[in-house]
Amino acid sequence: MIDEATKNRISKAMPMLAEHQRRKFLGIEALALGHGGIEALSKLTGAARSTIALGMKEAAEAVSDPKAKPSAAGNNERVRAKGAGRKRVEETNPGITDALESLVSDATIGNPENPLCWTTKSLRNLQKELENRGHRISHVKIGELLAQMGYSLQLNQKALQVGEAHVDRDAQFTYINAKARCFMEDGQPVISVDTKKKENVGNFKNNGAEYAPAGSPPEVLDHDFPILGLGKASPYGIYDVRENEGYVSVGISSDTAAFAANSIRTWWDEMGCLKYHGASRLYITADGGGSNGSRNKLWKKELQQLSNETGLEIHVSHFPPGTSKWNKIEHRMFSHISKNWRGRPLVSLAVIISLIGSTTTKKGLKVKCGLDTKEYETGIKVPEGELNELNISRDEFHGEWNYWVSPSETFA
Repeated sequence: MIDEATKNRISKAMPMLAEHQRRKFLGIEALALGHGGIEALSKLTGAARSTIALGMKEAAEAVSDPKAKPSAAGNNERVRAKGAGRKRVEETNPGITDALESLVSDATIGNPENPLCWTTKSLRNLQKELENRGHRISHVKIGELLAQMGYSLQLNQKALQVGEAHVDRDAQFTYINAKARCFMEDGQPVISVDTKKKENVGNFKNNGAEYAPAGSPPEVLDHDFPILGLGKASPYGIYDVRENEGYVSVGISSDTAAFAANSIRTWWDEMGCLKYHGASRLYITADGGGSNGSRNKLWKKELQQLSNETGLEIHVSHFPPGTSKWNKIEHRMFSHISKNWRGRPLVSLAVIISLIGSTTTKKGLKVKCGLDTKEYETGIKVPEGELNELNISRDEFHGEWNYWVSPSETFA
């Protein structure tokens, strides 16, 4: 019924018109088409038949009385007549915002009487609970209301410290920042070190997702027990703060102080000494526990050996208890490695090394990765007398956290 020229004219005109203008335009077109015009235009544009009929009536009135004033809906100040359009959900559904607020407010967390205390607060779960309270509303509208109320999807954030914060927590941060700045200004290397979470080697599920043909997800084992002969990988990382570069040593043995020190040794031999030719000091920032812990005697002994081999005066600062997330390697390197291998089964050590080594960021992060096949013995005890032979100096400010190891000819 509608020729191509008319279809072309309508398709070009409709996007340029306001609501009341579209209605009248379709009414005029319907009048021109005659019988069956409303039905044809409704199918073509998707406009309601009642809307087109109203447009025909308004167009006919305008033709019969050209001097008549335009209606409120047809003036230049309004698109719709005053009071027209769908009413706000808050008006048609009184109390909806208060009911929604009671379900998602922080004040309800941990309250056993809150029906959603132990379920995911998804939009559809919220919709179901609101319907139980007599509020009929779509999950899409709930999302819009939450946005208007200042709510958005939030991830858990590690911000609360277990136990009492150390009285010198902030002072230690200031100390570390000031010392790192002095080292970098003097052209000396500053590294952040830590052990990344151990990973099962094999065709296991790895959190995250990556693109694959629809309906063809990668199939992995239905359990997470280590596979005999593959075991676990222990990545130990060294992050160069100034150069935004890192080295990760993937061990197949235990995460010991000897493994940590050897990882730093490998970084220095393969990367550090090339970037800092002629350096005389090295500054290491580390967590307070684990293989590089402040109370780990073997860690200090291994640092002495490393200092003797490299000729470097090795300065160490540990972060206060409960503050390991501030260690730069966590958010500048390890987090990007996790993103790079998300959804990828770590089927072999070669795959792990390749994925770590291919990690980059827009800010220029580069990561090198290598395999450490040594077997490191656990449970090694360092006698107090042997510890006293180490050439260790301690800072006046928290010497248990801040110390340095100098080369020693007497220590073998």
